[in-house]
Amino acid sequence: MINVAAIRMQQFGVQFYQASLTARDIDKLVRFEVLSYGGQSQSPTRGTHRPRRTRINWDLLERRIASNEGAYQRQIIRRKIEELIAYYEQCRQARDLPSIPGAVIISCDERLTFVPVGGADSRVGTLKVPEREGLLRAIDGQHRLLALHGDIEQFGEEHFSVPAIIFDDLPEDHIVQMFVTINAKHTRLNASHLVTLSGRQLYRDENLATAHDVVRTLNDREDSPLAGDIKLLGVGHGHVAQAPLAQELKRLFASDAFGGPRKAEDFKEEARGFFLNYFKQVAQLFNAAWNGRKYSIKTATALRAFIRVAPDVVRRLDQEHADRTDHRAIARVIAPWGRRIGDLRFETDAMWNRAGTSVESLAKELRLALQYPEGAAAM
Repeated sequence: MINVAAIRMQQFGVQFYQASLTARDIDKLVRFEVLSYGGQSQSPTRGTHRPRRTRINWDLLERRIASNEGAYQRQIIRRKIEELIAYYEQCRQARDLPSIPGAVIISCDERLTFVPVGGADSRVGTLKVPEREGLLRAIDGQHRLLALHGDIEQFGEEHFSVPAIIFDDLPEDHIVQMFVTINAKHTRLNASHLVTLSGRQLYRDENLATAHDVVRTLNDREDSPLAGDIKLLGVGHGHVAQAPLAQELKRLFASDAFGGPRKAEDFKEEARGFFLNYFKQVAQLFNAAWNGRKYSIKTATALRAFIRVAPDVVRRLDQEHADRTDHRAIARVIAPWGRRIGDLRFETDAMWNRAGTSVESLAKELRLALQYPEGAAAM
């Protein structure tokens, strides 16, 4: 058990502690983790690795960082860690500034014992923290603490204290909400990261959670025409952000476009298979645009329009008593788009820009093509 001098605080019925932890305590007790999707191979750090300019052992540091679906932190930024370690070293050598003057915010997975000094009502006392590796998680300050971990061997026997705000036994959704509140505005937390947190952990919105499953399928499956094209968690090599697609799908699942809540629930069970085969057929139908550089068919605007008309495609499949995930049936239903829309509609410097294409305008064209496959005048 580690005994830590602490001040017991209270705000709106929530009790927490202001404490001083040593660098060695931090290094042992805090676990570092970043949010990732299950089964997805993703480095916990991002940024260019420059081995000639840094003495950081990134292999060792990355092994200290876990990636899992239950986390809420973003990928670690290598450059930020390098800059912090360089700053710590300047402070250590110059000895005229503290390197971590502000408190980091930490949560503990279990209830801690506080022993007040001078009576039960005293705010000053000793906080007893079990000496167990990975007991604590960083809500705010993970980069600062990782930099401390990367530089701690340079400290020798020098006493080093880290100011910390410690919460114990908070519900998981409260912790995530605090993280979002701290980071959404001040550090410009990426919209895609917010969508992931709100869908999976903060409010557990089933429609948004299903939307994430669809987006992950489209991005992660090797046979998907959008494999690697979606920027998950706000990072990666993709060209289309996850957030607008997830929000479009969420609105679709929450609407009555499928003919009622029961039918919408039934569709959600088939959504991943449907959208995977749906976009496969869209990619084949508009092959030149899909694989060309001068087209806008794989932009968020176009992809959202295709998502928006999905209920129209599903209704046609139902009318034909076809399996909603049957790629051949989907191809038959959307075939009029090839005749009435065509690849040239998506050429960026031509029809796409001249028409001032929006999600709704393109969706309207797609619906009309389904409704009047032979080009009859709209009524």
